[in-house]
Amino acid sequence: MHRVDCRKFVISSKATNMSSQPSRFIKPIVIVTLLAIAGILYWRFGDWLSLKYLADQETAIRAFGRDHPVLVPGIAFGIYVLATGLSLPGAAVLTLVMGWYFGFARGLVLVSFASTTGATIAFLLSRYLFRETIENRFGTRMKTFQDRLRREGAYYLFSLRLIPAVPFFIVNLVMGLTPIRTRTYWWVSQLGMLPGTAVYVYAGSAVPSLKQLAREGVGGILTPGLIFAFVLLGTFPLLVKTLLNRMTKSRSSTEAKKP
Repeated sequence: MHRVDCRKFVISSKATNMSSQPSRFIKPIVIVTLLAIAGILYWRFGDWLSLKYLADQETAIRAFGRDHPVLVPGIAFGIYVLATGLSLPGAAVLTLVMGWYFGFARGLVLVSFASTTGATIAFLLSRYLFRETIENRFGTRMKTFQDRLRREGAYYLFSLRLIPAVPFFIVNLVMGLTPIRTRTYWWVSQLGMLPGTAVYVYAGSAVPSLKQLAREGVGGILTPGLIFAFVLLGTFPLLVKTLLNRMTKSRSSTEAKKP
Protein backbone atom coordinates (compact mmCIF):
# COMPACT_ATOMS: atom_id res chain seq x y z
CA MET A 1 0.00 0.00 0.00
CA HIS A 2 2.82 2.32 0.90
CA ARG A 3 4.59 1.44 -2.34
CA VAL A 4 1.53 2.32 -4.40
CA ASP A 5 1.28 5.73 -2.70
CA CYS A 6 4.92 6.45 -3.49
CA ARG A 7 4.34 5.62 -7.12
CA LYS A 8 1.33 7.91 -7.20
CA PHE A 9 3.44 10.66 -5.68
CA VAL A 10 6.22 10.17 -8.25
CA ILE A 11 3.73 10.10 -11.10
CA SER A 12 1.96 13.25 -9.88
CA SER A 13 5.33 15.03 -9.44
CA LYS A 14 6.36 14.13 -12.97
CA ALA A 15 3.00 15.31 -14.29
CA THR A 16 3.39 18.62 -12.44
CA ASN A 17 6.89 19.13 -13.79
CA MET A 18 5.78 18.28 -17.33
CA SER A 19 2.84 20.68 -17.09
CA SER A 20 5.06 23.49 -15.78
CA GLN A 21 7.73 23.03 -18.46
CA PRO A 22 5.76 24.60 -21.34
CA SER A 23 5.07 27.71 -19.24
CA ARG A 24 8.81 28.33 -18.92
CA PHE A 25 9.06 28.75 -22.66
CA ILE A 26 6.08 31.05 -23.11
CA LYS A 27 7.87 34.29 -22.19
CA PRO A 28 10.98 33.59 -24.31
CA ILE A 29 8.71 32.76 -27.24
CA VAL A 30 6.76 35.99 -26.73
CA ILE A 31 10.00 38.01 -26.54
CA VAL A 32 11.39 36.45 -29.72
CA THR A 33 8.06 36.93 -31.49
CA LEU A 34 7.82 40.59 -30.52
CA LEU A 35 11.43 41.24 -31.55
CA ALA A 36 10.77 39.52 -34.87
CA ILE A 37 7.60 41.54 -35.47
CA ALA A 38 9.33 44.81 -34.56
CA GLY A 39 12.31 43.95 -36.77
CA ILE A 40 10.16 42.97 -39.75
CA LEU A 41 7.94 46.04 -39.41
CA TYR A 42 10.92 48.37 -39.18
CA TRP A 43 12.69 46.65 -42.07
CA ARG A 44 9.58 46.77 -44.24
CA PHE A 45 8.02 50.08 -43.17
CA GLY A 46 10.86 51.92 -41.41
CA ASP A 47 11.10 54.41 -44.25
CA TRP A 48 7.53 55.44 -43.55
CA LEU A 49 8.73 56.90 -40.25
CA SER A 50 11.46 58.98 -41.90
CA LEU A 51 10.89 62.65 -42.62
CA LYS A 52 12.35 62.38 -46.11
CA TYR A 53 9.92 59.66 -47.15
CA LEU A 54 6.92 61.47 -45.70
CA ALA A 55 8.00 64.71 -47.40
CA ASP A 56 8.14 62.91 -50.75
CA GLN A 57 4.59 61.64 -50.12
CA GLU A 58 3.23 65.01 -48.97
CA THR A 59 0.82 65.46 -51.88
CA ALA A 60 -0.42 61.88 -51.67
CA ILE A 61 -0.97 62.20 -47.90
CA ARG A 62 -3.09 65.31 -48.36
CA ALA A 63 -5.07 63.68 -51.17
CA PHE A 64 -5.73 60.55 -49.11
CA GLY A 65 -6.90 62.73 -46.24
CA ARG A 66 -9.40 64.53 -48.44
CA ASP A 67 -10.78 61.24 -49.73
CA HIS A 68 -10.93 59.56 -46.29
CA PRO A 69 -11.45 62.28 -43.66
CA VAL A 70 -12.89 59.91 -41.06
CA LEU A 71 -10.44 57.06 -41.63
CA VAL A 72 -7.24 59.10 -41.42
CA PRO A 73 -7.31 59.91 -37.65
CA GLY A 74 -7.81 56.22 -36.85
CA ILE A 75 -4.92 55.19 -39.10
CA ALA A 76 -2.68 57.89 -37.63
CA PHE A 77 -3.58 56.82 -34.10
CA GLY A 78 -2.87 53.16 -34.88
CA ILE A 79 0.51 53.90 -36.49
CA TYR A 80 1.58 56.03 -33.54
CA VAL A 81 0.48 53.40 -30.98
CA LEU A 82 2.24 50.63 -32.91
CA ALA A 83 5.47 52.62 -33.20
CA THR A 84 5.57 53.60 -29.53
CA GLY A 85 4.23 50.32 -28.19
CA LEU A 86 6.99 48.37 -29.98
CA SER A 87 9.56 51.11 -29.21
CA LEU A 88 10.32 51.74 -32.87
CA PRO A 89 12.34 54.89 -33.66
CA GLY A 90 10.51 57.78 -35.30
CA ALA A 91 8.07 59.05 -32.64
CA ALA A 92 9.46 62.61 -32.82
CA VAL A 93 9.03 62.70 -36.59
CA LEU A 94 5.50 61.33 -36.29
CA THR A 95 4.65 64.00 -33.71
CA LEU A 96 5.81 66.78 -36.05
CA VAL A 97 3.87 65.25 -38.94
CA MET A 98 0.71 64.94 -36.83
CA GLY A 99 0.98 68.63 -35.95
CA TRP A 100 1.53 69.53 -39.60
CA TYR A 101 -1.42 67.46 -40.81
CA PHE A 102 -4.04 67.90 -38.08
CA GLY A 103 -3.09 71.30 -36.68
CA PHE A 104 -2.26 72.07 -33.06
CA ALA A 105 -5.52 71.25 -31.22
CA ARG A 106 -6.47 68.03 -33.02
CA GLY A 107 -2.86 66.92 -33.26
CA LEU A 108 -2.27 67.46 -29.55
CA VAL A 109 -5.29 65.36 -28.55
CA LEU A 110 -4.41 62.55 -30.97
CA VAL A 111 -0.70 62.37 -30.10
CA SER A 112 -1.31 62.71 -26.37
CA PHE A 113 -3.66 59.72 -26.22
CA ALA A 114 -1.75 57.67 -28.81
CA SER A 115 1.60 58.14 -27.07
CA THR A 116 0.12 57.27 -23.68
CA THR A 117 -1.55 54.17 -25.14
CA GLY A 118 1.70 53.04 -26.75
CA ALA A 119 3.66 53.75 -23.56
CA THR A 120 1.19 51.73 -21.50
CA ILE A 121 1.42 48.78 -23.89
CA ALA A 122 5.23 48.85 -23.65
CA PHE A 123 4.94 49.17 -19.86
CA LEU A 124 2.65 46.12 -19.61
CA LEU A 125 4.91 44.08 -21.90
CA SER A 126 7.90 44.93 -19.71
CA ARG A 127 5.96 43.97 -16.58
CA TYR A 128 4.80 40.66 -18.00
CA LEU A 129 8.07 39.63 -19.66
CA PHE A 130 10.79 40.85 -17.31
CA ARG A 131 9.49 41.76 -13.85
CA GLU A 132 9.37 38.26 -12.38
CA THR A 133 12.87 37.44 -13.66
CA ILE A 134 14.34 40.64 -12.22
CA GLU A 135 12.61 40.09 -8.87
CA ASN A 136 13.95 36.54 -8.62
CA ARG A 137 17.44 37.62 -9.57
CA PHE A 138 17.87 40.61 -7.26
CA GLY A 139 15.64 39.48 -4.38
CA THR A 140 15.88 41.76 -1.33
CA ARG A 141 17.45 44.67 -3.20
CA MET A 142 14.58 44.67 -5.66
CA LYS A 143 12.06 44.54 -2.81
CA THR A 144 13.58 47.64 -1.18
CA PHE A 145 13.51 49.43 -4.51
CA GLN A 146 9.88 48.45 -5.07
CA ASP A 147 8.79 49.51 -1.58
CA ARG A 148 10.13 52.98 -2.22
CA LEU A 149 8.53 53.18 -5.64
CA ARG A 150 5.24 51.95 -4.21
CA ARG A 151 5.20 55.14 -2.12
CA GLU A 152 6.76 57.60 -4.57
CA GLY A 153 6.47 55.90 -7.97
CA ALA A 154 4.08 58.48 -9.42
CA TYR A 155 6.47 61.29 -8.43
CA TYR A 156 9.46 59.60 -10.10
CA LEU A 157 7.46 58.77 -13.22
CA PHE A 158 6.19 62.34 -13.53
CA SER A 159 9.75 63.68 -13.15
CA LEU A 160 11.09 61.31 -15.83
CA ARG A 161 8.30 62.20 -18.25
CA LEU A 162 9.14 65.89 -17.93
CA ILE A 163 12.77 65.33 -18.99
CA PRO A 164 12.96 64.97 -22.80
CA ALA A 165 16.56 63.70 -22.54
CA VAL A 166 15.37 60.44 -20.93
CA PRO A 167 14.52 58.00 -23.76
CA PHE A 168 10.84 57.19 -24.04
CA PHE A 169 11.31 53.42 -24.20
CA ILE A 170 13.68 53.36 -21.21
CA VAL A 171 10.99 54.90 -18.97
CA ASN A 172 8.45 52.32 -20.15
CA LEU A 173 10.87 49.44 -19.59
CA VAL A 174 12.03 50.50 -16.13
CA MET A 175 8.59 51.43 -14.81
CA GLY A 176 7.26 48.04 -15.91
CA LEU A 177 9.50 46.50 -13.25
CA THR A 178 7.91 48.58 -10.49
CA PRO A 179 4.67 47.98 -8.56
CA ILE A 180 3.04 51.18 -9.85
CA ARG A 181 -0.57 50.63 -10.89
CA THR A 182 -1.43 50.67 -14.58
CA ARG A 183 -4.11 53.31 -14.05
CA THR A 184 -1.64 55.55 -12.22
CA TYR A 185 0.97 54.94 -14.91
CA TRP A 186 -1.53 56.02 -17.57
CA TRP A 187 -2.63 59.36 -16.15
CA VAL A 188 0.80 60.36 -14.80
CA SER A 189 2.39 59.59 -18.17
CA GLN A 190 -0.24 61.52 -20.08
CA LEU A 191 0.13 64.51 -17.80
CA GLY A 192 3.92 64.37 -17.69
CA MET A 193 4.34 64.01 -21.47
CA LEU A 194 1.82 66.72 -22.28
CA PRO A 195 4.24 69.73 -22.21
CA GLY A 196 6.74 68.04 -24.53
CA THR A 197 3.97 66.77 -26.78
CA ALA A 198 2.47 70.25 -27.00
CA VAL A 199 5.79 71.80 -28.04
CA TYR A 200 6.49 69.26 -30.78
CA VAL A 201 2.93 69.34 -32.10
CA TYR A 202 3.08 73.14 -32.11
CA ALA A 203 6.35 72.98 -34.04
CA GLY A 204 4.74 70.67 -36.58
CA SER A 205 1.68 72.88 -36.91
CA ALA A 206 3.98 75.81 -37.78
CA VAL A 207 5.50 73.89 -40.72
CA PRO A 208 4.28 75.19 -44.08
CA SER A 209 5.31 71.95 -45.81
CA LEU A 210 7.07 68.71 -44.99
CA LYS A 211 9.49 69.29 -47.84
CA GLN A 212 10.69 72.50 -46.24
CA LEU A 213 11.02 70.76 -42.88
CA ALA A 214 13.01 67.90 -44.46
CA ARG A 215 15.20 70.35 -46.33
CA GLU A 216 15.89 72.90 -43.60
CA GLY A 217 15.15 70.99 -40.38
CA VAL A 218 13.46 72.52 -37.34
CA GLY A 219 15.94 75.42 -37.49
CA GLY A 220 14.39 76.53 -40.77
CA ILE A 221 10.97 77.06 -39.20
CA LEU A 222 12.00 78.64 -35.91
CA THR A 223 9.85 81.57 -34.90
CA PRO A 224 9.95 83.64 -31.69
CA GLY A 225 6.94 81.71 -30.40
CA LEU A 226 8.54 78.35 -31.16
CA ILE A 227 11.85 79.38 -29.59
CA PHE A 228 9.95 80.45 -26.47
CA ALA A 229 8.13 77.10 -26.42
CA PHE A 230 11.42 75.15 -26.55
CA VAL A 231 12.92 77.34 -23.82
CA LEU A 232 9.83 76.78 -21.71
CA LEU A 233 10.09 73.02 -22.31
CA GLY A 234 13.67 73.08 -21.05
CA THR A 235 12.93 75.08 -17.91
CA PHE A 236 9.54 73.56 -17.08
CA PRO A 237 10.95 70.40 -15.45
CA LEU A 238 13.11 72.56 -13.15
CA LEU A 239 10.13 74.67 -12.14
CA VAL A 240 8.01 71.60 -11.45
CA LYS A 241 10.85 69.95 -9.51
CA THR A 242 11.23 73.04 -7.33
CA LEU A 243 7.50 73.11 -6.68
CA LEU A 244 7.38 69.39 -5.85
CA ASN A 245 10.37 69.71 -3.50
CA ARG A 246 8.65 72.50 -1.63
CA MET A 247 5.48 70.45 -1.39
CA THR A 248 7.46 67.45 -0.11
CA LYS A 249 9.26 69.54 2.53
CA SER A 250 5.98 71.09 3.61
CA ARG A 251 4.37 67.66 3.95
CA SER A 252 7.36 66.31 5.88
CA SER A 253 7.35 69.23 8.31
CA THR A 254 3.60 68.83 8.83
CA GLU A 255 3.97 65.13 9.61
CA ALA A 256 6.86 65.87 11.97
CA LYS A 257 4.69 68.26 13.97
CA LYS A 258 2.00 65.65 14.49
CA PRO A 259 2.04 64.15 18.01
